[in-house]
Amino acid sequence: MNLISGIDVSASALTAQKTRLDVVAQNIANAQTTRTASGGPYERQVVSFETQLVRSQGIGGAALQSVKVAQVTTDHTPGQQVYNPQHPDASADGLVTMPNVNLSMEMVDLITASRTYEANLSVVKNARQMAMRTLEIGK
Repeated sequence: MNLISGIDVSASALTAQKTRLDVVAQNIANAQTTRTASGGPYERQVVSFETQLVRSQGIGGAALQSVKVAQVTTDHTPGQQVYNPQHPDASADGLVTMPNVNLSMEMVDLITASRTYEANLSVVKNARQMAMRTLEIGK
């Protein structure tokens, strides 16, 4: 018997938010990368989530919704053009195409993902405590 079937839902959300945190960190780390292996400036990565129904093994076998990472896509929005004729990636007219990473937006995404991760972690901790107290009742 699974006393804390809802923990699976929070665990899936923790995994999804960890992926989101990793992608945001990668975006921030490459905010000034003007040349990648493919030749152009770094392009921002975006995580998309989707929900999925999971059949619970607990009492009644209720269906629960969990979240998973659907895909990590590339944002093809063009980056800002900066005049810097000394830069090695400057065009003939001295313009450098910067990555399309907006640090303010990335920090908002980072804080949101971090808070969501913390909230789901709190749910897991509370569910564990409730299960432990339930087991203590039978003593």
